[in-house]
Amino acid sequence: MTVITPNKNNFVSDVSGTSSVHNQADKSTVFQTKDLNLWYGEDQALKSINLEIYENEVTAIIGPSGCGKSTFIKTLNRMVELIPVVKVSGDILYREKNILEKSYKVENLRTHVGMVFQKPNPFPKSIYDNIAYGPRIHGIRNKKILDEIVEKSLRGAAIWDEVKDRLHENAYGLSGGQQQRICLARCLAIEPDVILMDEPTSALDPISTLKIEELVQELKKDYSIIIVTHNMQQAARISDKTAFFLNGEVVEFDNTNKIFSNPSDKRTEDYITGRFG
Repeated sequence: MTVITPNKNNFVSDVSGTSSVHNQADKSTVFQTKDLNLWYGEDQALKSINLEIYENEVTAIIGPSGCGKSTFIKTLNRMVELIPVVKVSGDILYREKNILEKSYKVENLRTHVGMVFQKPNPFPKSIYDNIAYGPRIHGIRNKKILDEIVEKSLRGAAIWDEVKDRLHENAYGLSGGQQQRICLARCLAIEPDVILMDEPTSALDPISTLKIEELVQELKKDYSIIIVTHNMQQAARISDKTAFFLNGEVVEFDNTNKIFSNPSDKRTEDYITGRFG
């Protein structure tokens, strides 16, 4: 992917405006939303969202605060339903099954669709117990198997070498960047299909941010990743596709290099060049 740093000089007139986002014949669709609407009480937060998200790609969701980014990804694992006043209409297909149907088990969905939040939120337990928590919930008790899962997950989150001699220490003793990677390892321990990331680096220093970004690029070989970010350069660096949200709507969704070099909508250009947001 051609990485283009977003600035007002990046917009070129000789690039084709034809969207290539649908040229995905060789990839399976992980999520597809069809006319997805969501209300918090009387306030509509999502308006007719129609998106297709493909496997083994990083999809960035960008847009100003309050535009529906976090709400959208929380619909994908139905965490948004934890808010009592929420009402949802439309369809969300995960691997071609509608997760909004009453017969669809939320517990099963969240096994396949993991999430990493904006602020690191390790459990007040040891590093080992943080990672082993999910597998234990799913009935794994064999210590040898748990040991293997813990090591594999910590290696997957690129933090094994930093904590392998501290596994029984409280995870709260780690730095913020390390805690975020512990949370990612905890997510990996349940072997999800999709990883949702809601501003995962906004509370981290630049070095920790770089480590998470490098991890995202590595992890997309095995997972589909959807990341909400306010950081335009981050979206340009790490994503394959970008969706620009504004006032609860998808203004534009395309290959990231297209979005940042030749957006089809003036509002997209205005946002990524810093004219508002």
